[in-house]
Amino acid sequence: MGRRKNGRALDGVLLLNKALGASSNNVLQKGRWIYNANKAGHTGALDPLASGMLPICFGNATKFAQYSLDADKTYETTATLGVRTTTSDADGEVVSEDNTPITEAQFISVLEDFRGDIKQVPSMFSALKHEGKPLYYYARQGIEIDRPARPITIFELTVLRFAYPHVDLRVKCSKGTYIRSLVDDIGQALGVGAFVSKLHRTGVSGYDDLPMYSVEHLEPLKTESDFSNLDALLLPVDHPVAHLPKLNLIESDEAKFGNGQALMGYTGQDAVRVYDSSGTSFLGVAEFDGNKLQPKRLIS
Repeated sequence: MGRRKNGRALDGVLLLNKALGASSNNVLQKGRWIYNANKAGHTGALDPLASGMLPICFGNATKFAQYSLDADKTYETTATLGVRTTTSDADGEVVSEDNTPITEAQFISVLEDFRGDIKQVPSMFSALKHEGKPLYYYARQGIEIDRPARPITIFELTVLRFAYPHVDLRVKCSKGTYIRSLVDDIGQALGVGAFVSKLHRTGVSGYDDLPMYSVEHLEPLKTESDFSNLDALLLPVDHPVAHLPKLNLIESDEAKFGNGQALMGYTGQDAVRVYDSSGTSFLGVAEFDGNKLQPKRLIS
């Protein structure tokens, strides 16, 4: 018999505003403790250097976390010009320095090469896995792993403030984009180097413009028996898949779907979020396989 998990069987999504210096896992565990939830997971880690939006999924919502992992992200970052570091951020050791002044016009002129569909070599100090271990595990031992360039998309790359040697940027990008690598590449294109001195994630597609809550905001709301104020801040369990088309089952198919059976008589393309016949109870996500509706992720 498996070990029984402690805490509430809680379903929903919390938008945490991660503070600087904290690891994503520590913030996740703090959120789980505050809510006394028996199951929680985040939807894409932020480095300790980074702050900002970290969606936390509780209970059944963890089954749909992948959809947020695959979502586009928006960041505000500060690039410091003239210095290149081992980690491409402020925590790394200085690799090179070049005090050649860069004008705003020069900086803007190189940005066009980094917009749209481009290829990027991930940083050795990323969490990307190699043989089961994150790249930063090897980097800390001085081991360099060959990393093929990967396709990414930069939807927006805008200068918010230019005050040499610091440049504030807004970046909207596809999944798998490393802002540190992007800033390092821009610095290389300018010939002087650059590193990330500040990084804040302002949005995740599907959660843009929604309020985030810091641990400091949540802690005073925690009580031993009444979680109503905390629970009121949660988004519904189906929010991670709100972008998918909605499909209501006929009543006689509800139990079959809940048992994972493929259903006939429905037509469509790609994935859908599935509800009961009334359209109020979320049952899970399914995909069309020819003329069959195949359950993929089910609510327990």
